Amino acid sequence: MKAKTIALTISLVFVAAAMGFADSPHMGTWKLNEAKSKMTGKARNNTVVYAPEGDQIKITVDGVDENGNPIHNEWTGKFDGKDYPVTGDANAEARSYTMNGRTLILKNKKGGKVVLTGRVVISRDGKSRTVTTTATNAQGKKITNVAVYDKQ
Repeated sequence: MKAKTIALTISLVFVAAAMGFADSPHMGTWKLNEAKSKMTGKARNNTVVYAPEGDQIKITVDGVDENGNPIHNEWTGKFDGKDYPVTGDANAEARSYTMNGRTLILKNKKGGKVVLTGRVVISRDGKSRTVTTTATNAQGKKITNVAVYDKQ
């Protein structure tokens, strides 16, 4: 009987976590709206998907690099400001997110050093999000991009 109670409790925790994520305005599939975006270079994150993964969030990014080659990276973690590994991103080994309502603050790190910072802001109606990132390019110049995404 004790094993059934423990199993039921664990199941309820996962269901509650998934329901909590479902209420987050960040969850779902987001497609880049190039007409509303202001970006340098040719690299683009065309589709970004936020989905619950157990008691964490999985973010999957698909797009193209500067040469038009496909890119795909994944991050799984919590919006708690701690570094979690990112796979498939040539420019980062770890990423952290901190959430404040409809806003996420993100940091990408490589070799323990912050290489990109950004803000992800969900619109009041929840139908779009604006991602503003700042990084330093290979020539040492700061680059700021503003990407607007529409919820699918």
